[in-house]
Amino acid sequence: MRRREYDEDDVRVRPGKGSRPRTRIRPAHEDAVQGFVVGVDRGRYTCLVTDGAGRGGRRGSRERGGRAAKAQAGGTLVVAMKARELGRKGIVVGDRVALVGDVSGRPDTLARVVRVEPRASMLRRSADDTDDTDGIERPVVANADQLVIVVALADPPPRPRMIDRMLVAAYDADIEPLLCLTKSDLASPEEIVSLYAPLGLPYVVVHKGGELDELRERLRDRISVLVGHSGVGKSTLVNTLVPHANRAVSHVNAVTGRGRHTSTSAVALELPEGGWIIDTPGVRSFGLAHISAETVVAGFPDLVEGTVGCPKGCTHLGEDCALDAWTAAGHADPARLDSLRRLLSSREGAADDDRRPDDLP
Repeated sequence: MRRREYDEDDVRVRPGKGSRPRTRIRPAHEDAVQGFVVGVDRGRYTCLVTDGAGRGGRRGSRERGGRAAKAQAGGTLVVAMKARELGRKGIVVGDRVALVGDVSGRPDTLARVVRVEPRASMLRRSADDTDDTDGIERPVVANADQLVIVVALADPPPRPRMIDRMLVAAYDADIEPLLCLTKSDLASPEEIVSLYAPLGLPYVVVHKGGELDELRERLRDRISVLVGHSGVGKSTLVNTLVPHANRAVSHVNAVTGRGRHTSTSAVALELPEGGWIIDTPGVRSFGLAHISAETVVAGFPDLVEGTVGCPKGCTHLGEDCALDAWTAAGHADPARLDSLRRLLSSREGAADDDRRPDDLP
């Protein structure tokens, strides 16, 4: 019997991983539908899909934002995952996205997020200010046009330097701030109101069981994000504004004076009168490591004019800083200058005394 002879056609070679030609061309996904991200949970994104979803307005255009909010009413909730082609690009509540696949919203179906639309705004914070931590900015919500800083007047007591941090973050993100003072039945709002009066900061005062008409009017037809540390009453406000929200609430610890985290993730909820509110988990710190020192100073508009007389390269922490004379002349409250310097010092590793030891991350 003749022995068989083999040649190269008889050898099967499995192609290597790098043998496929690489290309930068990606599918256009022209048939994708627009969605509005209302919830994020362990790599799954709950999106509201309607004919008008994703046509949001920028800050300062309340009329356009109102039309977008109203257009999203009565849509379909679709659960989706992020497409591999997006890589490490993050998706947060408030994002406008493009979806393909099964967008029927039926149980056990899954769509794909193939594109994140350009953001009108992005609220960010970092875990801490100092360089001995990762210093990585953490996105909170996208496309909000109003930041509602929820502060309790008592139980727990207000923390002005936490308010200042959130104001700086709002100004950096180009989002309009609104101060919401809760528990006015326990303490007077006069001290906090007078402290921020020079900024012209809008505010509303509420208490448990009271009317929320003024707050509802300021939230109407806007995308507002509620931020505040634990125990200030955010979830109680949300449950009153959106009756079907069913956000968990808790009480402040009588010993530590701290609230307990009851909201574990951000969620967007539609207001009955139009607009959206995004409830976020309570925070015990609001780091500004991702924001430059110049931007931090710009977050104190009542002090900015006083920096004109400062020497070049002034850190605003030394004796030659012109802000001392500016506040001594009565142009600004000394407490505001003290808050600015504490924020700037905390970026260089000094402790911020406004945070209790058990609040440190």
